[in-house]
Amino acid sequence: MALDWYKDAVFYEVYVRAFADGNGDGIGDLPGLKSKLDYVQELGVDCLWLLPIYASPLRDDGYDVSDFYQVHPDYGTVADLRALVDEAHRRGLRVIVDLVPNHSSDECLWFQASRDPNHPQHERYRDWYVWSETDQKYRDARIIFLDYEASNWTWDPIRQAYYWHRFFSHQPDLNYDNPEVQQEMLNIVHFWLQQGIDGFRVDATPYLYEREGTNCENLPETHAYFKRLRAFVDEIAPGTLLLSEANQWPEEVRPYLGDGDEFHMNFHFPLMPRIYLALALADRTPILDILARTPPIPASCQWATFLRNHDELTLEMVTAEERQFLWDFYAPEPQMRLNLGIRRRLAPLLGNDRARIELANSLLFTLPGSPVVYYGDEIGMGDNIWLFDRDGVRTPMQWSDAPNAGFSTTAPEKLYVPVIDDETYGYQRVNVAAQRRDPDSLLHKMRQMIRIRKAHPAFGRGEIRFLEVGNRAVLAYLRTYQDETILVVQNLSPDAQTAHLDLRTFAGIRPVDLWDQDELPPCSVEPYPMNLGRYQYRWLRL
Repeated sequence: MALDWYKDAVFYEVYVRAFADGNGDGIGDLPGLKSKLDYVQELGVDCLWLLPIYASPLRDDGYDVSDFYQVHPDYGTVADLRALVDEAHRRGLRVIVDLVPNHSSDECLWFQASRDPNHPQHERYRDWYVWSETDQKYRDARIIFLDYEASNWTWDPIRQAYYWHRFFSHQPDLNYDNPEVQQEMLNIVHFWLQQGIDGFRVDATPYLYEREGTNCENLPETHAYFKRLRAFVDEIAPGTLLLSEANQWPEEVRPYLGDGDEFHMNFHFPLMPRIYLALALADRTPILDILARTPPIPASCQWATFLRNHDELTLEMVTAEERQFLWDFYAPEPQMRLNLGIRRRLAPLLGNDRARIELANSLLFTLPGSPVVYYGDEIGMGDNIWLFDRDGVRTPMQWSDAPNAGFSTTAPEKLYVPVIDDETYGYQRVNVAAQRRDPDSLLHKMRQMIRIRKAHPAFGRGEIRFLEVGNRAVLAYLRTYQDETILVVQNLSPDAQTAHLDLRTFAGIRPVDLWDQDELPPCSVEPYPMNLGRYQYRWLRL
């Protein structure tokens, strides 16, 4: 088994609650997901990423964990997870799950014991959370959920003290200065590895420790603990993936990869909004600028790239002016915005323009990193901006034009949220069954895109060199690995464009289109002309 399998992988992010209802209660579950593995395999992805499935009051869609060793009963049991993993492995698919080390739910036994001096286990858990007699400590730490929280401290009337939380007040932060907390998280990791999973997407990695006089992010102690976690999984389950979620600037994220001894991967958050900025401006500059700012990473590491996910499209890593521009361009209605971001799916963001959607995915699949596809985006699903919080981008998967989009056999009013049923994105028109039958569908194009990417290791492992092009609407680069060189040329504009490329190094070579194997005229020492239609992209082997 290749220990660096993630470098060639295409990831598929699944919100279990939304994917398939196996028992007819209106809620997606693990047996339902297991029943859809044929589809996942057919799509061609390599690894399923499951959003939190732990026991939870679900006030934050499972990121508020009440028992780290149990599956939420809505989703099934630990045995159901094991059955899913075994079936995925039989098909050559891997499965990673979310790990939430930073905090728990306030309903977790640990917190209930910690806050209550009369609790029989208070002495054991009293220091498992960050308590203070004052709310004036760590004043330099930013408040992340500005729409919901006025402080990172909340008063607890039972303990008569304040507790620390970087996210919602119902998610108290664990105290990593306590060695017992450190060990318990390793125990949790060990437990889930015993169920056969292939890795963890580790939530909110920058915030484990607090220190006065800092912003309480990216502290040396945090990195030291994650190096310990890495050494632990390398010892007990070599090949286990650790994927970090640090929503930071590239130079701040780079230390999470260490010397190849911390995380294997981290999401490239700043690249994502700049893809949308480049498309809005028809100008490659935002993409080039952020990648120029991205430091080199260890040879064993990889970026995770994405266009959309289960949260709002975060705009934390742009300037205030860019944020306002992106809001005005992509989210003109107040209901489309959340925190410092946009709560819309990919297809609505791009005006349901098939050419723009394909181009965005071309960028995702050919720029450095391993791509993460959000469930439903492969068929162009829509959203519901009138649902609460992030539910608008977490609606049921649209399998067919059957009742409830084929997601569940229950009565429609019993679904966890309604299916999309509007004139443009409604399940009667946008669904898997219809797109399976249509050879020109987005689903077929995505399957082909995944297949071509996987056939060419240069996309996952290759170096990148950007070509100088006079036309700023055109982004062109070479991906090179071993004896393979691929030229990618992309028109970021809604209008046809012409580019002249310096391909003198390849004089005499005929570029071959990776999509249809057509040969183009040979390169020469003269600038190579290329005419591109609106939002057209070319992947060419040199």
